[in-house]
Amino acid sequence: MRIRDPLDGAQEFFQSRALSNRAEDLTRVKDGVDLAISTVQAATIGLDAIDALTQQAEGLARAARNTSDPAQREALAGQFNEILNQIDNIAQDSGFNGVNLVQSAPDDLPVALNETGSSNITFEGVDSTSAGLGLTPTTFASDADIDAALAQIADARSTVRTTNAGLSSGIAALQTRIEFTRNLTNTLESAAAKLTDVDLNEEAANRLAIDTRQQIGVNALSLGAQNQSAILGLFG
Repeated sequence: MRIRDPLDGAQEFFQSRALSNRAEDLTRVKDGVDLAISTVQAATIGLDAIDALTQQAEGLARAARNTSDPAQREALAGQFNEILNQIDNIAQDSGFNGVNLVQSAPDDLPVALNETGSSNITFEGVDSTSAGLGLTPTTFASDADIDAALAQIADARSTVRTTNAGLSSGIAALQTRIEFTRNLTNTLESAAAKLTDVDLNEEAANRLAIDTRQQIGVNALSLGAQNQSAILGLFG
């Protein structure tokens, strides 16, 4: 190291320390953004599954609409209501690191994008349980019941897909921010190193100059000694 402490060069030392400290702070920010991405991805995975379940629920409702047999309608209604339970279970299980954006009473997720917290983004949770989506248990006892269920499903699917699209867009933004933060951190670390690390070419040139001066000095002393001996020989 060329600059080990303030005594070696106060300005370079403290500049390097400031750059290194900021790089460390940004690394912690990047780690936080990484965790946030995983949290949001858990929510989108849950929403994908919920979307698929709403499609199954729609199929059951349409099957009930196409039959007038009360027993068949009752059986289909039972399957429909079970799907609502599955939606609830998935919504409750779609959290990560203690944060769930789609459960009942969903969490919000604030994410710091820089070391001071002056730049940030907040993901707002959306209740994506069956109740939160406006889906209610049914008996399919009448055509009106079935039509009401189909309308609820259409609204629920629209909500799920809108929520999912918003979260996916947020993930893309966070991934872009991570790449920016990684590049900035590398730049800061490189700049800090340049202030303190040895330049091998420069050090080699300096060493060669020192060795050359020393050799010239030795040669001069040697020549001086030889000349002195020669002069003394004349008087011997």
